[in-house]
Amino acid sequence: MPGILTGTALRAFVHALPKVELHVHLVGSASLPTVLELARRRPAAGVPTEPAPLAEFFTFRDFPHFLRNYLAVTSLVRDARDIHTLVTGLASDLAAQNARYAEVTVTPYNHVLDGMSTDDLLTGLATGRAAARADHGVELAWCFDIPGEKGVVAGRETVVFALRERPEGLVSFGLGGPEVGVGRAQFAPFFTAAREAGLHSVPHAGETTGPATVWSAVHDLGAERIGHGIGAHTDPALLEYLAVQRITLEVCPTSNVRTGQCASIAAHPVRRLLDHGVPVTLNTDDPPMFGATLDGEYVAVAEALKLTAAEIALFAKNAVEAAFLPSADKKALTAEIEEILLQDPELLA
Repeated sequence: MPGILTGTALRAFVHALPKVELHVHLVGSASLPTVLELARRRPAAGVPTEPAPLAEFFTFRDFPHFLRNYLAVTSLVRDARDIHTLVTGLASDLAAQNARYAEVTVTPYNHVLDGMSTDDLLTGLATGRAAARADHGVELAWCFDIPGEKGVVAGRETVVFALRERPEGLVSFGLGGPEVGVGRAQFAPFFTAAREAGLHSVPHAGETTGPATVWSAVHDLGAERIGHGIGAHTDPALLEYLAVQRITLEVCPTSNVRTGQCASIAAHPVRRLLDHGVPVTLNTDDPPMFGATLDGEYVAVAEALKLTAAEIALFAKNAVEAAFLPSADKKALTAEIEEILLQDPELLA
């Protein structure tokens, strides 16, 4: 079995792995050409309509700056055609990286607040999902999440919408937005309702705050996976709990660097998480906004940590294990990963 991989062999091995993406936001997945097209269609939103200013727009000073600009891009998405375009664009990008399945975060409350009809949202998701499967061979599932900064009214509206409509492919219920000043516990009733209806709990926690937020997500929201979760790394008891309970962290290294949570990939706490046995997956969060790709996340972490092929493959296995997929699909993907491990990475290039 190969040792530490570098260069072309590393990139070829990463690309060959069948991958699963567990933390990617639909709006944040919009390619720069797509954002430009939408911005020119709706210039009043204040999103730059030329490539150079848009690139500057996506250079974030800190997390609040990122969130403001993210919501500005969200306001560009107004109808079923826009949603369909986002979904199929994401599927195309995933297919190009040998990603087979993704659970995509959608924030219905924000779209409706920006004037989109619920019928348009549901139609765009349904037609986009079908096209993703037919045209790109990528299976997509949905996580409907609460924009936390909009409070309990957003939580109530989101869970009512999710359980009333229950579109095909909806597997989980989440919570995004800022963490500072937005306690997880206030959303507990909505997560309870979602879990009782069969949806999985996958809130963000510990992206910009410490272990207390992650503990709250686990205890108050019944989290089965944690979006980001890197704030857990300073609490040994929490690390042990996550490891023993197999609560997976959806880690997004480039996102954490670009929003100022970590100085670099090398300084990212992913190594500490791994060393404590915490199940870690690698994800892109908002890929074009951060200049990230799924292949690129694997390569960057592997280079920074000097990982072996087996250690790299563990990220892919963890993602399959934590995905809300039928067991037969998980077994098939895991078998493919094991098959790649047996091959010489030099021959994959």
